[in-house]
Amino acid sequence: MLITQEKLTNFVTRLFVAAGSTEVVAAEVAEHLVEANLKGHDSHGVGMIPTYVRNLKVGNLQPDAHAEVIRDNGAVLLVDGKMGFGQVVGHEATEIALERVKDTGIVAVGVRNCHHLGRIGSYGEQCGHAGFVSVHFVNVVGHAPQVSPYGGRERRMTTNPFCCVVPRPGQMPIVLDMATSAIALGKVRVAHMKGEQVPEDVLVDHEGQPTTNPSVMYEEPFGAMGPFGKHKGYGLAVMCELLGGALAGEWTAQPGNPRENTVVNHMLMFVLDPKAFGGVERFHSEVADMADYLRSTTPAKGFDRVRIPGEPEQESMAERSVHGIPIDDNSWAGIVTAAEAAGLSTDEIVALT
Repeated sequence: MLITQEKLTNFVTRLFVAAGSTEVVAAEVAEHLVEANLKGHDSHGVGMIPTYVRNLKVGNLQPDAHAEVIRDNGAVLLVDGKMGFGQVVGHEATEIALERVKDTGIVAVGVRNCHHLGRIGSYGEQCGHAGFVSVHFVNVVGHAPQVSPYGGRERRMTTNPFCCVVPRPGQMPIVLDMATSAIALGKVRVAHMKGEQVPEDVLVDHEGQPTTNPSVMYEEPFGAMGPFGKHKGYGLAVMCELLGGALAGEWTAQPGNPRENTVVNHMLMFVLDPKAFGGVERFHSEVADMADYLRSTTPAKGFDRVRIPGEPEQESMAERSVHGIPIDDNSWAGIVTAAEAAGLSTDEIVALT
């Protein structure tokens, strides 16, 4: 199906209000999820709703929790999300960082105990639009691991996102936002729902053999996802686990910690004011010139042009804002079931969509 941004946002807002959230919280979560779909990250969009509703029902997600600063050392802050919606807590924690960095030039914020933070690039863009550089290390816990370490076959970590953003005055910031696994788990879920294969060199089966069948992540005997870029992606995933998890969250994927079939994110975020270095005009000039230099490359066979990080998302948003957001039938069926579990009637769902 195709659905407009406005209609989908209103539907998701009403869904989370029915599930127990305030209008303000529900709207913020809805806007974040729908924007992820608009930007082509269906893995982090409305397809996550069934997981959210399930965790609301069992108490693993607190519908109206907000960020709380539990430690303040000036340029170092620790924020507890109290298992609230990550979209709300993450936004609030970033706002805290942006206010503090004006005084300190650089700030490190640990964010712990959040339900799924969603698209990490959203917080990076929040910093970039305000004129700041940001770096984000995130780990994912609360459930069984899905990603094998380089050279191994058993699952030991999860998709552990990394994000880095550079501002550009008057333009969209440059946004690197990626899973450290070869592919985001949500993208595997989308392929599984659509009955499609995933790219090669993404998954292995239970014997450690490469496979393109996404069902190995959902049906026994289970396989595993691998890291992107072999040992390099694996190394970055470890750093996300240790900095986002061990340092900021004090909770890593090792088996001594709880695994209750939920989603918990911890994030270590650095926000930097370019003005602290003094040469901010030259910085922006170099960023612009380097971006132009990269784009001037002759496209390789199979490519229409060279892009910088963040541009594919901008292109997707422009296209989907006009033509609508595609949602496959299986994902939509799961969303409708979740909406009913949240408290919306069939007539209400039909009227809203």
